[in-house]
Amino acid sequence: MGERTANVQPGDLGQTVNRLCGIIASRREASPEQSYTKRLLDGPEDKPLKKLVEEACEVTLACKDADHDHIRYECGDVVYHLLVVCERWGITPEELAGELNARMK
Repeated sequence: MGERTANVQPGDLGQTVNRLCGIIASRREASPEQSYTKRLLDGPEDKPLKKLVEEACEVTLACKDADHDHIRYECGDVVYHLLVVCERWGITPEELAGELNARMK
């Protein structure tokens, strides 16, 4: 498990996800030596997929421990890695939102 995030304040999930999507997309121009995201976007295809599965498993284990802060932390990792997977395979934030919106009818 990574280090717990200090001083977490509530925020707007939509704004945060949109901002994170922009940061992830901008990492396509980064140096792979300096950017973990760049390595996930352009490296071996299995790397981001394995990370997504690993982080989802860590959410599950944190839930089993009923540790609120740990669950939140691991959920952040899942969302980040999911958005990297979307960026890598060309799923735009708008397209993902459309998919979710279509399911709420």
